[in-house]
Amino acid sequence: MNISYNWLREYINTHSSPQQIAEWLTACGLEVEGLEKTESVKGGLSGMLIGEVLTCGKHPDADRLSLTTVDIGNEVVPIVCGAPNVAKGQKVVVAPVGTTLYPTSGESFQIKKVKIRGQESMGMICAEDELGLGDSHEGIMVLDQNAIPGTPAADYFKVETDWRIEIGLTPNRIDAASHLGVARDLAAVISHLKAGSEPLLQKPDISSFKVDEKSSDIEIIIEDPDACPRYAGLCIAGVKVEDSPDWLKNRLRTIGLKPINNIVDITNFVLHETGQPLHAFDYDKITGNKVIVKKSPKGTPFFTLDEEELELTGEDLMICNTKDPMCMGGILGGIHSGVTESTTHIFLESAYFSPANIRRSSKHHAINTDASFRFERGADPQMTLFALKRAALLIKKIAGGKITSEVLDEYPGPINPAQVNFRYETADNLIGKTIERDVIKNILTSLEIKIKEEAEDNLILEIPPFKVDVTREADVVEEILRIYGYNNVELPERLHSSIVSTPKPDKEKLQNIASDLLSSRGFVEIMNNSLTKAAYYNDDLFDEQSIVKILNPLSQDLGVMRRTLFFGGMETLAWNQNRKIHDLKVYEFGNVYEKEKVKEKPRTDKLPGYHEQRVLDIFMTGHLQPESWKQPQKPVSLFDLKAEATHLLKRMNIPLEDADMEELQAEGFLETGLRYMLKNQLLMELGEVSRKYLKLFDLKQEVFYATINWEFVLQLIDQKPIVFKEIPRFPEVRRDLALLIAKDVRFAQIEKLAYATERKLLRNVRLFDIYLDEKIGKDVKSYAVSFTLQDETKTLTDKEIDKVMDKIASTLKKELNATIR
Repeated sequence: MNISYNWLREYINTHSSPQQIAEWLTACGLEVEGLEKTESVKGGLSGMLIGEVLTCGKHPDADRLSLTTVDIGNEVVPIVCGAPNVAKGQKVVVAPVGTTLYPTSGESFQIKKVKIRGQESMGMICAEDELGLGDSHEGIMVLDQNAIPGTPAADYFKVETDWRIEIGLTPNRIDAASHLGVARDLAAVISHLKAGSEPLLQKPDISSFKVDEKSSDIEIIIEDPDACPRYAGLCIAGVKVEDSPDWLKNRLRTIGLKPINNIVDITNFVLHETGQPLHAFDYDKITGNKVIVKKSPKGTPFFTLDEEELELTGEDLMICNTKDPMCMGGILGGIHSGVTESTTHIFLESAYFSPANIRRSSKHHAINTDASFRFERGADPQMTLFALKRAALLIKKIAGGKITSEVLDEYPGPINPAQVNFRYETADNLIGKTIERDVIKNILTSLEIKIKEEAEDNLILEIPPFKVDVTREADVVEEILRIYGYNNVELPERLHSSIVSTPKPDKEKLQNIASDLLSSRGFVEIMNNSLTKAAYYNDDLFDEQSIVKILNPLSQDLGVMRRTLFFGGMETLAWNQNRKIHDLKVYEFGNVYEKEKVKEKPRTDKLPGYHEQRVLDIFMTGHLQPESWKQPQKPVSLFDLKAEATHLLKRMNIPLEDADMEELQAEGFLETGLRYMLKNQLLMELGEVSRKYLKLFDLKQEVFYATINWEFVLQLIDQKPIVFKEIPRFPEVRRDLALLIAKDVRFAQIEKLAYATERKLLRNVRLFDIYLDEKIGKDVKSYAVSFTLQDETKTLTDKEIDKVMDKIASTLKKELNATIR
């Protein structure tokens, strides 16, 4: 949100610098994210002077150029001018050598001393567009004869210098979404720093408001008071729609708004002054002379000011005449609702709308406006009439006209200020310091929080409706501390702490161990939003009833809570691929969410009806190593992913040898893959991502994906203690077997049988070669498998080794019908 320094000072009596004000605002919770100097004319006409053309004659070598001498106050300079309207005696704007011009269109440029067709030129006589004052380039800008040569152009044109203060407004501080709101906080801070000073906040005076005549007849009808608790308006006739005066244009430009016309500019001005959105209707286009606030039927077409057609949901609050919707209440106007150059009679609206209703419509239609920004966070219902009268007075002053109706104010259920019982003891405990009671009361009063009752130990406070975030005693303490200053609360000399037990296993520590391991092996950690696109789950893989949907999503891309980390990871790969990064190894820890199919007994640690689970996803794509002259690039394969995943699980002390593994074909996200089950629970799935999902994300290369049930991993960690042993003193022995087996036999079966056959001496089983050839059989394959044996108490003899190998070979023959080659 942008605030104008000059504009702000109209409401607060201070001469403090913009930098000092920025510091105070940040200290009181309105963080200033930027401070930029601005001018009403770009460049501020810096260095340009008013001049008088003393002589003007034709250039000897160019028919379209003139030779002039110009008095710029302290000297007379020769200037070659190409404008057709230059003449002796004119008062003009001169850009001397060294001046930088900022034209209306095009890039800036600096004036240099030059020779044009042999004649020296020491400056430039400027046209309107060259100065940035307009669009005309028909000739030089000729000024009034009263202009004095040597006068800085910035003074002559009254260029206004201002500062744009950019505030990072948090959603709960809508009370500060205006110049008056910021001025209120700033006045409170300065009053606290300068105790005893006069009240600083000066609100605009509307005491001169009056109805000129009662000639306009209009009726306001609120059909849905829950969605629109208050609606007010008045009529003004005889207005003239034209450009706004410079001071109004400057105010709007400083905060980043484009001036449109005087009526629209005034409504925008009052919006940013008071925080109350307004809308001006063309009175003559209000059919039936009735303004009806209601929800139009579902499917009703509505054309916005931008000529975009919307289909109403049936829950959108509309401002209608007796025939059609005129605008979407609190969000934006309709195509025929606004004022035009031919408008002479207006109906000015000022209302208070339900925040929930505005937010719902705004998000559904993906429309964000200055009005919806304020209404959906909670405008001030008590500001409605003040802003209406303020705007009416400005319209009379700038656009002319007369107020031709009473103020029509439909307010069926007034919103009363909240009351809070504030105890000094609570403030002392929360702040950690005892603040003088008079200081507390002064701060509250400066924030327009009324003290209704006062006792020795507490205050009964009336909270103004514009402070929508102040509803509890703790909120009042926060308001006090904001103004008092967090930096004014001294650090205690003693630090008090309590001994707490850390739950085992330490989830954060174990996740860090896993992250460190993966990162050390070349993986990059990613983090994606837990809110994702609902469209991802329009698939047979997901039960629609299990999806957790957001009631008021920020956008259509953030409509549901993720059921899997897969889609976020694929988005990351696609984003990098589009930026020419093809070799990727990434991982993500995150929670996934779903609705429970069977209602469980509510527990204190979870929300009934929902299930949340932590998982780890790993993605690999591209090549294992970067391109190099030393070795050829090797593409990533399923076995590379399996090696990384199993290495991680072994580091976490997970007994993979006890897991059951099954092959996957065209299941879930995977084209082919593996599933590991342990104790009848899913431990891990991994495989190659199917072509369907590669196409969905426009990925041009293979992607390998693993998902690990991290919560299950944490449950398994302590079930098998880690045992440390001394380094063996006796050597290992390796023996190899060449096995002829059926094609559907997996190495995991061989490994499991070998370990089951010899539990004491067998240390490792490794597959080091695979041979396939029709010569050995169409339905068989040859595996070369190594077996590592070791006895920790002695050196193994050949007889003992042969005995073990015979036993293993016999088991493989019996169980797998293997043939020893």
